[in-house]
Amino acid sequence: MDKRYIVCLGELLIDFVPDVNGQALADVTNFQRAAGGAPANVAAAIAKLGGDARFIGKIGRDPFGDYLKRTLEEVGVQAAVIQTDEAKTGLAFVSLRADGERDFLFFRDPAADMLLRADEVEAQWLADAAVYHFGSVSLIAEPCRTATLDAARRARELGALVSYDPNVRLALWPSAEAARAEILAQLPLADVVKVSEEEIEFLLGVDATTGAQQLLQRGPKVIVITLGPQGCRVVTARQDIVIPGQPAAAVDTTGAGDSFVGGMLFQLVALGATPANIVDALGEAGVAERVFAFANRVGAITTTRRGAIPALPTLAEVQD
Repeated sequence: MDKRYIVCLGELLIDFVPDVNGQALADVTNFQRAAGGAPANVAAAIAKLGGDARFIGKIGRDPFGDYLKRTLEEVGVQAAVIQTDEAKTGLAFVSLRADGERDFLFFRDPAADMLLRADEVEAQWLADAAVYHFGSVSLIAEPCRTATLDAARRARELGALVSYDPNVRLALWPSAEAARAEILAQLPLADVVKVSEEEIEFLLGVDATTGAQQLLQRGPKVIVITLGPQGCRVVTARQDIVIPGQPAAAVDTTGAGDSFVGGMLFQLVALGATPANIVDALGEAGVAERVFAFANRVGAITTTRRGAIPALPTLAEVQD
């Protein structure tokens, strides 16, 4: 079987993004509706670049759910989504500061995405996966936690590269301690982990250099540390390099990290990366620089537009 799909599992929700920056959430009067949810954003980023992406998740049988499914399909994602009457589609109100950074208010008590069950993830959705990608938001509550981890193990057994973005959203967790424990517990499932310097500090209480080595010791083969406008740092057993970022006039950072992950995974599949060869492949002269310079450009372009999925660039835009 041709294993070419990048399969993303997790939350798919509506982001309500202010029309203007620099206001507290309580003061915003006008919002734009945008499709969002980190793993869905990653899938959409890959599809817009021309890659084969599948998203697995659960949404409400409601107008917002219909809109989200249609949005994914319109950008070219294969939407393996289940619609349910058990709960409504999740919502997130996002306040943008003047610098494009965000404050979140989530409506998930529960949201439909939290109700995905392991037995609903069909074997055919994982059988052709080159990569399986997940985040930590789907680890917060059952039954979605078990569905996420079961699919990761199944994909891994089938030979897929497993990608993990801790994507810390403390407002959604019962406590910081619960978030830290659960996020760290799942590191051994992953081959590639994308984190920020702030997330390393939160998870391990150490600097990025020390933290990257501690993360590698927990099982992953590649640690990618995002540095915002400065680019990213790639750490493996063979190398520790910084790939400079792409200057951009940011208006909204929503989805920038997810689009970076999408660009990275798109490049890793093109590279033929597998759990067995990824460290050696990235160690070849110039390869890591090429892969992550591309991912940096994808992320940078995304920050220049509002919303997450609506802001994602095409391959032609990234290459331009």
